[in-house]
Amino acid sequence: MLKADLHIHTCYSVDCGMPLERIVARCLQLGINCVAIADHHSIAGALKMQEIAPFRVIVGEEIRTPFGDIMGLFLTEEVPRGLSVQETISRIKSQGGLVNIPHPFGHLPLGNKKLLTEEILSQADLIEVFNSRVPFRNSTTKARELASKYRLPASAGSDAHTVPEIGRAYVEMPEFKGVEDFLHCLNQGKISGRRSSPLVHFASMRWRTKKSWLPC
Repeated sequence: MLKADLHIHTCYSVDCGMPLERIVARCLQLGINCVAIADHHSIAGALKMQEIAPFRVIVGEEIRTPFGDIMGLFLTEEVPRGLSVQETISRIKSQGGLVNIPHPFGHLPLGNKKLLTEEILSQADLIEVFNSRVPFRNSTTKARELASKYRLPASAGSDAHTVPEIGRAYVEMPEFKGVEDFLHCLNQGKISGRRSSPLVHFASMRWRTKKSWLPC
C-alpha cells in the first residue's frame, strides 16, 4: 500500500527553498512512500528526486495558463508556461502524461473557475480535491462533487513548500504499475489530510524574493 503525497514542491520552484535531500528525509520519517513533485515550470527537481529517493517519485509540473494552473503528471518533458489551456493539455497528453486540475476552488478562484468548463474537464484525468494550502473549508466538498460529476479520480497533496508541510495531505492507495493503473488505484484510494496555516504562504513569498535567482 502506498501513502502518496501527490503535490510537493522543491527548491526548483521559484517560491520554495526545500532541498531534495530534506524532502526525502521527511518523507521517510512520515512513511510517505510515493510523491508527485510538481514544481512550477520545471521537471528538473522531480527528475533528480527520482535518482536519489528510495521510494516512488512521479514527475509532475504545475503549469500556469491564462486561465489558471494545470498540473501534468508522468511527464518526460517540461511544458512551457503561458500557453493556451488547450495547447498545455495537448503537450501533457502527447508525452503520455495525465492532466490534473489542482486546487480547483483554491488559490486562484477567479482564474481556476475558468478551467472548470465542460470542454476542459472532459479532457482532465483527475482532480485534486484536497490541498492543504487551500484555506476554504468548503473547497474539498465542492471539488469532490466536481470529480464525481465528471467521474474523475480524486487526488490530494500537501502542496508543500516547506518541510513541515510535507504529508499534511495524502492518499492511501494500492501499488500501481503504470499510468493507467495509477488512475485505477487512485480510484480505490482513501484521502486524509489537514489544512496548513495560512502563514505558510509568507514563507513562499520570502523564497520567491530571496531564492528565485539562486540554484538549489
